[in-house]
Amino acid sequence: MSDSNTVVSALSRALHRIRSTPPRIISSPATQPRRAAVALIIRVTPSPAHRASSSTVPSPPPPATLTDFFALDWVNEPGVTTEILFLRRDAPQSEKTVAQNRPRNAEDAHVAFPGGRMEEGDEGGLYTAMRQTWEEIGVDLAEKDFMLIGQLDDREITTSLGKRLLMILSPFVFLQVIPTTPPPDPAPGTDLHWIALASLLASTSRPDVSHKDSTFGARRWTTVTVDVSSRLAPRNSNVLRVLVRMLIGSMQFNAILLDPNSSSTVSTENTGAPKPISEKDVVKNTGRKREALKLWGLSLGMTLDLIAYMKPSSSSFAEDYPRDEVTGLGTSIAPSMTSVFPRFSYPDVNFWIWVFGRRYREVLRSWEASARAGGANDRRINWIGTAVNQYYAAVRKALVVVLVLRAIGILIGLSVGTWWLFSQ
Repeated sequence: MSDSNTVVSALSRALHRIRSTPPRIISSPATQPRRAAVALIIRVTPSPAHRASSSTVPSPPPPATLTDFFALDWVNEPGVTTEILFLRRDAPQSEKTVAQNRPRNAEDAHVAFPGGRMEEGDEGGLYTAMRQTWEEIGVDLAEKDFMLIGQLDDREITTSLGKRLLMILSPFVFLQVIPTTPPPDPAPGTDLHWIALASLLASTSRPDVSHKDSTFGARRWTTVTVDVSSRLAPRNSNVLRVLVRMLIGSMQFNAILLDPNSSSTVSTENTGAPKPISEKDVVKNTGRKREALKLWGLSLGMTLDLIAYMKPSSSSFAEDYPRDEVTGLGTSIAPSMTSVFPRFSYPDVNFWIWVFGRRYREVLRSWEASARAGGANDRRINWIGTAVNQYYAAVRKALVVVLVLRAIGILIGLSVGTWWLFSQ
């Protein structure tokens, strides 16, 4: 079986699982009724041979079921490419799009899924995702060219280091069931990037290779730096923001470096394995001046939720995902959660997060015990929300301790300096 057919098989397994698995729905509290929805759009691009042979033949009608789609000849031909759609927005409209941290490095370009906030008159999250997709990229997901697969688990969007809820986000998965993609009409300032799913997957056959300095398959882990002062200090106080930046440093989020050309070609070496891509190559291929496409934050979490369904149920996640600095281990139950948690640029901040992360570790252990026992409680308990709350509670306590220790250190330094100055 070719690599392309392997990915198609994994995608079929994932989409059937999503269709048969009820999503975890989070109700909006009365104090914060805002909701949002996004669309994860997947397509299977036919092989070049099929496109050449079918250019003059009328397209067959779309399949009626998901099983019928994956039974089509052109879907199972060698050379097909499975892709997922990401958007690159030049200037997101904050009142319509989903909240997202801004990278400190101007060269980091954040990608997202089409979607946005629910508006008055929307019939539900599904309607919001379809409406926003039509408004943003001109693609009508209600057409027979697309099939609704199902919904992934709801996610809580928070701010102020997880202390305040902003909105509930509902991700919906769609599959394009025809070989030719309808022509899009993106809004000004919006770029569409079809990224090959194969470039987001990772092999679990090399556990001896470090995640930090290597690429599994074609996946390349990197980081995105976010200024902590943007969360803790007032926007109009530049002095205070500089002081917070000096005392606490910055946050570093895990990210996957995307290759815009991976949807059409994937370079291989003599072994046939995809070649690791460098950040310099990706910057060059975006067509923008020194800009790298990075998948991180909420978009990364939802993408990893999708990828988790593609893996065999007996496969471990620990070999494919960044190390969880709070537990000290990779996680086999929630890579889409722990992979998006930030680290701090100052080691002592990370140390104190670990010290105060006992409850977070207890939540992960309980979650893993529930999953190993068959997951009877997995769908009834908001494990992700509970773990996020406990993680950021540890972060807030750690920051308080660090600031107090910094203040004590400064006072001691000033006292010693004053004593030395007057003693001379």
